[in-house]
Amino acid sequence: MSNQDYNEKGYRRFGWEHEGLIRAVGFGGFLIVLGIVLAITPDIFGKTSAFFNDVTTQHLPFAGSLGNVILLAPLNPASHMDFYRAIMQFDIGIAALEAVILLLRLSLQRIHRVPETVGNLVFWGGAAFLTNIYLLAGTLKGWFEFWAALVVLVGISLIVRALVHLVRRR
Repeated sequence: MSNQDYNEKGYRRFGWEHEGLIRAVGFGGFLIVLGIVLAITPDIFGKTSAFFNDVTTQHLPFAGSLGNVILLAPLNPASHMDFYRAIMQFDIGIAALEAVILLLRLSLQRIHRVPETVGNLVFWGGAAFLTNIYLLAGTLKGWFEFWAALVVLVGISLIVRALVHLVRRR
């Protein structure tokens, strides 16, 4: 090990100062993304309230004649397009932020958190894609397809994270 691996007191450095920088960028970036979405979506609080006031229970047939499954869904999904667009814009902003964090981790050689960051990037980018495909369709069918696809996306992001771990170990 070189002398750069130790601080002035002789203790081994672990790069926590870089991790603090990355976390500060992440939190600051989150606030910026949130602020931008709030600023560019007129009456976002009213639209959010209208969305949650419209949520009700929906009866869906389950396994043929076995009965119905009761799930939450908006009564009129098509009336909440601005709310869905705000969600998609937030997802895109967080995906972009995860890309910046990934570049920071690679440039500062903070490799141990790279798999987590790649998994997050896949999740948020995929969530934006799914919102665009399913929620912005404005249908009840699209609402339920979105949630099913989101579960699949969580699995994909975990697998990507594991693959990055495996590639990194070689």
